[in-house]
Amino acid sequence: MYSIAGYGRMIADRARVGAYTEALRLAIRPGCVVLDIGTGTGFFAMLACRLGARKVYAIESDDVIQLARDAARTNGYADRIAFIQDFSTRIELPERVDVIVSDLRTVLPWFQQHIATIIDARVRFLAPGGALIPDHDTVWAAVVEMPEFYAQHVGHQPEETLGFDMSAARRRGANASTKARAEPAQLLTEPRQWAKLDYRTVKDSNVDAQISWTVARSGIAHGFVAWFDTMLTENVGFSNAPGGEPLLYGNAFFPWEEPVAVVRGDAIAVSLRANLVGDDYIWRWNTRVMGSPGTAEPRVAFSQSNFIGPQALERLHRRAASYVPALNGREEVDRFILDHIDGKRSLRDIAGLVTSHFPTEFSTWEIALETVGELSLRYSR
Repeated sequence: MYSIAGYGRMIADRARVGAYTEALRLAIRPGCVVLDIGTGTGFFAMLACRLGARKVYAIESDDVIQLARDAARTNGYADRIAFIQDFSTRIELPERVDVIVSDLRTVLPWFQQHIATIIDARVRFLAPGGALIPDHDTVWAAVVEMPEFYAQHVGHQPEETLGFDMSAARRRGANASTKARAEPAQLLTEPRQWAKLDYRTVKDSNVDAQISWTVARSGIAHGFVAWFDTMLTENVGFSNAPGGEPLLYGNAFFPWEEPVAVVRGDAIAVSLRANLVGDDYIWRWNTRVMGSPGTAEPRVAFSQSNFIGPQALERLHRRAASYVPALNGREEVDRFILDHIDGKRSLRDIAGLVTSHFPTEFSTWEIALETVGELSLRYSR
């Protein structure tokens, strides 16, 4: 979830807000219905009203929706915006909508349930001929030379850590992508398109594609950066490419296990995959530095993933289709609570009952109230 300052930075990003404003202006017709997914402070919802929308359904799971409601009242749009605090995948709407607007991306479009959410909304809510904002994203990548950033993100060499073996931390840093801001002078290759995400037709939340480059200038390569160009609607979009106006998204930096000296003309190939598991993506990037074109064997090869460690392996194992689950004992408490969320009892009353029935689990009703409240947030209305 974002902080209030984070939502403020979104609104303050002039290039982003300007492009979305123009896209909404072109898409909205007087009397149309709009769905704003991830409304945050309600900025796009109110903008849609100003542009002539008859009704806006503004969806937000975070408590910031209370600020959005206040803003709608203050600006005179409360009667035209229906705020719903939930995930869009768990709600129903009384009508189809003419426009769906969202910005659920971060550095790249593959983030948590973003794509699955858009697919669901497109199928269940969008009227025939309706507009999706954004319409599509194109993702690019280039090999970079970023020694200072690499040292900060991946870690220093052993001789720089006072003799301590910090290889475990360094290995984890080398297998985690992070937000960066690359400059054109740091690119060792020309950008190459990695993937295109058409929100009108996409059916799969995962992506698996190849990228290949020829090194344009000699240097020390530390990995590659990726970014997206978005078309919100026809002829309206923006880019977070290196060298452009600095947007809040930044670039995604995928480090290599070690820096690699490359010379002009070297061939580099990367297989980059993102697979949604639960609410997070597992990223894998396999790199081959071939040297001059036509070389049979790679001079350097890395196989990397942010999926490392026994805890991550255990979590993935428990999500496998072949896994046979057994309850852990907490199900009795949860089942008891859910049975008593019946539209008649208050959370205080339920917490008191939980404390009486499970005294070894909860010593006071205040402690039980936290568990009761969590289940209430998830399942009540």
